[in-house]
Amino acid sequence: MAETSENLPTGASRVAQTYPDLWNAFAALGQACSEAGPIEGHTLRLVKLALAIGALSEGAVHSHTRRALAEGISKDELKQVALLAIPTLGFPQGVKALTWIEDITGPSPAERASREV
Repeated sequence: MAETSENLPTGASRVAQTYPDLWNAFAALGQACSEAGPIEGHTLRLVKLALAIGALSEGAVHSHTRRALAEGISKDELKQVALLAIPTLGFPQGVKALTWIEDITGPSPAERASREV
């Protein structure tokens, strides 16, 4: 399900408000793609997060992280997707993705403690 314009990042929200027909068509395409096969639920959200990471889209990573948390996906599951990016995209890109996820989730207490050392 597409986010409403008030839940979107600023740029996407402006497009949704300025061009509602375009946004509605885009949202409908996303919905149709999500329903085009057997992948659903948490797996679908994690795949979308992985694609956003692969596209190096900070905004999309933030969006899919917020949605994943709202759907009950754990911070650790989200962070594992970023770590899985390391062998394919490279260490810097995987770490970048991890920081984008942590922009939304925040680091765990153990991670905060290790950073203070």
